[in-house]
Order: sequence, then C-alpha cells, then structure tokens
Amino acid sequence: MKVAAIAGSIREDSYNNMLLENIKERFNGKFDLDIIKIDKLPLFNQAEELDPPEIVKTFKNQIADYDAVLISTPEYNWSVPGVLKNSLDWLSRGERPMIGKPVMIVGASISLMGTIRAQMDLRRILSAPGLSARVLEPAKSEVLITQAHEKFDENGKLTDEATQDAVDRAVNNFHEMVSG
Repeated sequence: MKVAAIAGSIREDSYNNMLLENIKERFNGKFDLDIIKIDKLPLFNQAEELDPPEIVKTFKNQIADYDAVLISTPEYNWSVPGVLKNSLDWLSRGERPMIGKPVMIVGASISLMGTIRAQMDLRRILSAPGLSARVLEPAKSEVLITQAHEKFDENGKLTDEATQDAVDRAVNNFHEMVSG
C-alpha cells in the first residue's frame, strides 16, 4: 500500500511534519508513506484550472499514483491553513485525483483544543463534489494532538505514550479501510 502524506504546515520543524515522520517510521513495512510538499504550489487560478502549471500537474499526478492520502493539519484561525486549502483547490479542478480516494486526517497543535475545528472544516472541504474523498470516520481516526510541544522531544519523536497509542489505533484503522 502506498500512502501520500501532506502536511498543512510548510514549516520544516512543524509538529505536523513531525507527526507524519513518526507515522512513516513506525509503520514502515506495513505501508510506504511519502511526504508530498505543497509549499511551492502557486495560488489556485481558475483561468489555469484546465491547463495548470507543470508543478501542479506533477502534484496531481503524484496524488493519483497513491492508494490513499494522509493529511496532517495545524489549525490557523480556527480553520485549515491557506496553503493546504490551496493544494485542495488545485486537486478539485481539471483532473480530480481525490475522487473516491481514502483519506485520513490527523493534526497537532500547541493549543488545548488541538486541531478539532480545522479537522471539521477539512472533512467538509474533502466532501465537496470536486474532491469527493472517502474520509475515514472520526470515531475510527480521530487524532487531535493537543499541547504538541509537550509530546514531541527535541529530535521530533513522539514521546507521549497515550498519544502514540491513539495514533497507532487510528493508523491501523486507516490501513484496514484502505487494504480491506
């Protein structure tokens, strides 16, 4: 199984990138996870949706080549970051590689609320007709890492055992959904 991972934060040392790296390392051998960068994508332009820039074509082809997508998002102003929304806007126009694609949403934040509002918005966005992704239900996949600065060490490793258990359960449920 091949999984494309997208971090909604473009900061290299973000907790969401750390979370994806931890999942990649921990589940190595169970599935292949590749982190797809979205920081260089131009702003969505409807005038280019049918013939997008080459970097957008490459991005869309990458997503199309994977069996599933894992999105790790922070929460900016009670919603998804603009860079993540921009990448989804590109995926929703012209060639639409997300239609029917299994998706899991996770998130990490230093706040006490985690990324609950961003994840709710992201679920709504992913259900839009141009995306129509098959998102793993929250009861089986909810990973809302709160106070992330206390749960990752200085090397980016997830050290909180209860959080790691929750991530493991959710990722195993996702693996079952995709492969079953």
